[in-house]
Order: sequence, then structure tokens, then C-alpha cells
Amino acid sequence: MRIAMISEHADPSDGAASGGRGAFVGDLSAALADAGHEVRVYTRKVAANEADATVGGVSVIRVPAGPARPLDDGELLPYTKDFSRFLVDRWRGDGWTPAVAHAHFWTSGLAAITAGKQTGVPVVESYHELASAARRGDAFSGPPQRIGYERVLGRAVDRVVAQSQDELRELVRMGVPRSHLVLIPGGVDDELFQPEGPARDRGPRRRVLSVGALTARKGHEDVISALRLVPDAECVVVGGPPAESLDTDPAARELRELADRYDVGDRVRLVGRVPRLEMPLWYRSADLLVAAPWYEPFGLSPLEAMACGVPVIGTAVGGIAETVVEGLTGDLVPVRDPRALGTAIRHLLGDPVRHLAYATAAIDRARQVYSWKRVAGQLAAVYTTLSGLHTRPSGAVA
Repeated sequence: MRIAMISEHADPSDGAASGGRGAFVGDLSAALADAGHEVRVYTRKVAANEADATVGGVSVIRVPAGPARPLDDGELLPYTKDFSRFLVDRWRGDGWTPAVAHAHFWTSGLAAITAGKQTGVPVVESYHELASAARRGDAFSGPPQRIGYERVLGRAVDRVVAQSQDELRELVRMGVPRSHLVLIPGGVDDELFQPEGPARDRGPRRRVLSVGALTARKGHEDVISALRLVPDAECVVVGGPPAESLDTDPAARELRELADRYDVGDRVRLVGRVPRLEMPLWYRSADLLVAAPWYEPFGLSPLEAMACGVPVIGTAVGGIAETVVEGLTGDLVPVRDPRALGTAIRHLLGDPVRHLAYATAAIDRARQVYSWKRVAGQLAAVYTTLSGLHTRPSGAVA
């Protein structure tokens, strides 16, 4: 089957290096290609000298839409029309018309649905985050009309993929028809993320890992605050700008000042952005991953840690409340509650039998439920159903 991935703002080749939504698109596309599908990823060109490429058996098409430089998510909307025109021209003109298009993020969805209506290509949408829920979690970004666009998009596409029950409920509240919704979680690369292998060096202290961008909603501040209740542990924060830019980064400076204010500065280490291929070394060096966001649609780092045999203590939000099974692979605590977080960390680090049981169960759950092979198979079934139901308009290329 020919499958088009529309990823306007997240290049899978970048994702392979740094994680995030680009990694999601890249891993899913590779798993579909491994299953015998022909996959092309369409992503915005962000440098004048960028050329189309093949990554892991997947064709990456760089689309000239807007300035050839990186743009923030909130800057993309004016260029979705150019992106859509490119899709229409390609799907009509080069003999490669996909059976289905899967769009990632809301601006990609707008481009895909416009192109799909003109070419007869059915469209699947993955939001990855919803503005209505992000606003409640103090994590909203983008233009003010984003919520309205997301609502209309959910009704216009052929299917919407929710990654968690929490997202599914939010989509229903938005008015997306239940007949359009399917629940399929994200996946984890269990060949890259596994318990066996080298680990980063560490000292005698127990290590707590916190992974994610240095934004308030990721909850790094709560992890640092919780460290006051765990005097024998250190906190390593992975994410944000490259290491060489940490000293001038405002968010990094605030975290360090907070650590000093709580008298845990000597036990907090910021390492900055880490290439994705090095992330397993950091997970394997840790006793725990603590994921304490205020808002998280799904969350890849808990799954990656679990696949590496690392128990997770997380806030009971979004996908984390489903990937982490309370009392089996980790523990869940309320949002924005550093005391509950610190207590959970101290209790788990102090119970080696329970820690080992969680670690073993975490590996099994990541491999059995969240492997990309399994997730890609579920999505391929959705694609097949849609391609069989859809009728192309007169004049469209078959």
C-alpha cells in the first residue's frame, strides 16, 4: 500500500537525532516500510540546500512551503496552502498517488485535507496535542484560531487517531464524531531502547532522570522540588538546548536557581539536548524515570524508559496514566504535587524488591503492547479500510 505521511513541522531524519514528533513519524514510517508498505514522508524544507532523501527505507520529500528556515509551530499556518498545493501537484503529476495520507499535527492536517479533497485521497489525522486540553494545562501555543481549526479538522478527515483515552474524551467534547475516532497508542523502538547495553557513568547517589523540553508544563521544577525529600538521590535533566547553550538559556537558568534555592543544587545536573541514539545510555544509567508534566497527550520518554527496564513515576495525565500501570510498572501521583512525587520516589528507591518487579514488568509491557510493529499493524488496518471505502473524484490519478 502507498502511504503518505504529512509532517509539515517534524522531519523524521531530525527526529532520529533528537526525538519528539519527528521520531514518532520516522519510527512509524519505518515500521510500515518493514511490513512491506511504500511510505513517503512530506515535510517542510527548512534549509535552501536540503534535498529529498531516503531514511530507513522511507522516502522523505522536502516541500518548499514558506521560508527555508526552521519555524515555530505557531508560524506554520500561513504556509499550509503552499504545502497543500505541492501535495496536489505531486499526487496528480508524478504517478505516485497514495492510498491514504496520515497527517501529524493540526497544520499538517489542514494541508492534507485540502489536498485529499482534490485528489480523492482519504486522510487520517493524529493531533499529537490538542489546543483545548493544552490551554487547561497552561501549555497552549499557536494562533488563537487553532482550537477552531482543530475542531473543524476532526469533522472533515476520514479518521482521527487518539493515542489515549484522555485524548479520545477530549475529541468527543470537541464534537468529533465517534465514528471518526480510533484509539491507537504511540509506539517504542524496542530494538534501540532495551535493558542490555552500556550506560552513562554515575556516582554513588541514586539517579532520577527527568526528560523533556525545558518548558514549565514538563514539570522539571516539581521533580527538583521533590528532591528535597530524597536526600540520597541526584536528578539529571535531559532536554532543552544543546549543552553549550545551557548557560545562556533562560529556562535552564531558572531551573538551576530553583535548585540552589532548595539547597539541592549540588544534586541537580542539566545535560541539555541529547542525540536520540544516546538516550538508551541515559535511561540505563538511571534508577527511575520521573515524568511529571502538567499536560502530556501521550509521552514517549516513559515508554522508552520502560523498554530499557527503568520503572517510571509519573503524573496521572494523558497517555502516562495508561502506559504506566500503577503498582505494576511504576507509580502515579497527582499533577503539581512535589510532596507526593518526592514521597513516591523515596519509597520506591527504598524498596529494592518492588523496584526489580517494576523493572521486569516494564520491559514486558513495552515490548508486548507498544512495539512499533504492533502499532503499525493496527494503523495499517485502518488505512486498508479507508482505501477500500474511498472513491476518487473524476480525473484523479489511481
